[in-house]
Amino acid sequence: MIETMDEQPTRVFAEHRELLFSIVYNMLGTVTDTEDVLQDTWLAWVSRNRSDLGEITSPRAYLVRIAVNTALSRRESIVRRRETYVGPWLPEPLVADTPEIRDSADAAEIALRGESVSLAVLVILETLTPLERAVFVLHEVFGYPHAEIGAILDRETPAIRQLAHRARDHVRAKRPRYQADPRTQRAVTERFLAAQLSGDVTGLLEMLAPDVTFLSDAGGRVRAALRPIHGADKVARLLTSPMVIASVPDMSVRFGWTNGEPSVIVYSGGELQAVVALDVEADTGKVSCVYAMRNPEKLRHLRG
Repeated sequence: MIETMDEQPTRVFAEHRELLFSIVYNMLGTVTDTEDVLQDTWLAWVSRNRSDLGEITSPRAYLVRIAVNTALSRRESIVRRRETYVGPWLPEPLVADTPEIRDSADAAEIALRGESVSLAVLVILETLTPLERAVFVLHEVFGYPHAEIGAILDRETPAIRQLAHRARDHVRAKRPRYQADPRTQRAVTERFLAAQLSGDVTGLLEMLAPDVTFLSDAGGRVRAALRPIHGADKVARLLTSPMVIASVPDMSVRFGWTNGEPSVIVYSGGELQAVVALDVEADTGKVSCVYAMRNPEKLRHLRG
């Protein structure tokens, strides 16, 4: 069967959508902005195929270039939004029931196969410049060589190499600890939840690293801590306080996987309220950071 002029670019774009989503999401940290970038990329792709500019020899390279540069432009508006954002900012989570998704047409779920970095690393990537982040994602996460990244970003290879070195050193300096394996993370997450729900302050203190940090992203839309909470004692007492537990009436929870790592999905009366993930140290098994994503706007794509 011969493809029409519109069917062929549609098929090619669909073949590359998984890759494009993963790259752009890791550059931006938001699902909504990623989908907007992919829509703009699709429109540019269709327009290019309808033009008389000749055949594109590498659709993959062309699409990645358009998506990456569109994402860089979108990054400016995200930074402006961050300047007026209420409270801590966390990435929009990618959530699944299992650590690996099979036979799914949803690009957000497919990205969980291993091409999305953890929440902890995404938070660190927010401290890079947009160009540093793009280079880090392309080189460290997707394995693009420096020369190919230079072609995508229209930069000389030595400049890309320098950006990659600076970004890698920055991420390593911010995240010196190794992450615990998923089995350990899941076990710690289960014990953590049990201790919190039972009000077991002592049990939580045994699990928390002395310098643990609690980050709650609500965007000013629901009640949450407006600043990071530091220290095991403060975090344990906050999490077990009756006020925090009472803020989620008729609560139910299930375990899931957020950005490829174990997490807790919290519901109130059957309605999604929060996604909670832990950063667990490999050498001690202690929780070094608690991420609580409560902003309804950032959870909207999970409600289906």
